[in-house]
Amino acid sequence: MDRIAFVFSGQGDQFSGMGKDLYEGYGAAKEIFDLCDGIRPATSRQCFYGTEDELRETKNTQPCLFAMELAAANVLLSLGIAPAAVAGFSLGEVSALTFSGIADTETGFRLVCRRGELMQSAAESADTSMAAVVKLPSEKVIELCSKYSAVYPVNFNCPYQVSVAGLSSEMADFSSDVKAAGGRAIPLKVAGGFHSPFMNEASRSFAEELKKGDLGAGNIPLYSNKTAERYTSDVVSLLSEQICSPVRWEELVRNMIRDGIDTFIEIGPGKTLTNMIKKIDSDVRVYSVCEMDAILAEVEGC
Repeated sequence: MDRIAFVFSGQGDQFSGMGKDLYEGYGAAKEIFDLCDGIRPATSRQCFYGTEDELRETKNTQPCLFAMELAAANVLLSLGIAPAAVAGFSLGEVSALTFSGIADTETGFRLVCRRGELMQSAAESADTSMAAVVKLPSEKVIELCSKYSAVYPVNFNCPYQVSVAGLSSEMADFSSDVKAAGGRAIPLKVAGGFHSPFMNEASRSFAEELKKGDLGAGNIPLYSNKTAERYTSDVVSLLSEQICSPVRWEELVRNMIRDGIDTFIEIGPGKTLTNMIKKIDSDVRVYSVCEMDAILAEVEGC
């Protein structure tokens, strides 16, 4: 078991108190939180004590999750657990990109703060929402979405689970269609229609921000949400267009396994990616960073 991937989670699993144990227990985590607080004061306070409503605001969610995720990844690295590849789901791709070395931590954090602001602004320009459709194949979800003017399949998570984004005025009827087809539409704890055309303006603006950043080649292979393959040198296009493009997570994970990854560690406050990956391939080992003792017992020193 020597081909480990760190996979950084996206929005939805955030909770008040996330990362507090890492901050109090590991110097490697405290260093990251302190750096983030120096750029965006009270980031750690929001992580540790923020209300559910506060943490649900995209402009807060994204920098808070980034801080928690980079802190956790650096703790694992300090304990001798290093990945052979990295990837991240939506927002988590910025965390993964930073950890890979394409951006330094300060640059990555400034970028994620701006990304959160731009995506929140885009979300506020239209009344949109998201839902996870389960129990239906992706082809059926695509078919159901095509009946509506502004409902889009946006996250291809794992077999029989596709997230959609759409105008709130159409989502109720869409959910009824899903139920009639034998599926279920579960509302998501996010504040906008992400990874859809509703985010086109945010994508264009974020591309301009990325062009200002000092981005390098990186030293750990990074996989793209947009292409499901390893990053090329065109970082600006891949990361900016990701905002308004579907997340091809199932395909991405299968490609990492194809390339030799046999162990995944979810870097984030929950187990959403852990559960998805188990459904994609039950033969790989999957851990969540919140199971630190199990990780240390199984993979330390790999």
